Amino acid sequence: MKLKYFSHSSFQITTDAGQTLLIDPFLDGNPTSPIKSKDVTADFIVLTHAHGDHIGDAFEIGKRCDSLFICVNELANYCTEKGLRAHNMHIGGGYNFPFGRLKFTIAHHGSSTPDNVYGGEPAGVILTIDDKTLYHTGDTGLFYDMKLIGEMTRIDYMLLPIGDNFTMGIDDAVKAVQLAQPGLAVPMHYNTFPVIEADPQLFKKKVEEAGQNAYVMEYGEEMSL
Repeated sequence: MKLKYFSHSSFQITTDAGQTLLIDPFLDGNPTSPIKSKDVTADFIVLTHAHGDHIGDAFEIGKRCDSLFICVNELANYCTEKGLRAHNMHIGGGYNFPFGRLKFTIAHHGSSTPDNVYGGEPAGVILTIDDKTLYHTGDTGLFYDMKLIGEMTRIDYMLLPIGDNFTMGIDDAVKAVQLAQPGLAVPMHYNTFPVIEADPQLFKKKVEEAGQNAYVMEYGEEMSL
């Protein structure tokens, strides 16, 4: 399995079977993304919430690729109304897809579409694929149930925001890593806009000082999991 980071909260997962998943594909309007929507394909598109910097280019990609959208119930209904295929889920629920298992967790944030339609609850995503488990927290503040999530699921990779203002900042994100105890922490949602400027190397340093592992992915970088 391979994980590719486009920047912001946008990732691509390619399974050993060749299936492609996109998470929050905000590319064309993203000043930090080296990759544009025309250059990606997706069998599945996972949306953590409805904000424009997370829906991003999902609808254009989804229509071109006939992707299956996976999101919470209200946002899935919104996708269906736009002529897209969607699988409706909700917080705490899991489902076995052809690529593996997906479960939505809570996230403390908001969720409304760019045209001001209620997008349901924001979410984090736990993906178990090819015997690896990845936790994309979505946009969220720190919450103590991250400890419970880590106790119930062995998390190999935790992708979490560090940009502050709208989400956790560095210190809260370090605490989140201590709570969830992942094998490797990867920062996201930083430096896209001036208001969320943050130093990912400082995050890495603080995580390692706390006795855990972190890695800063470069924009456009792909790594094997």
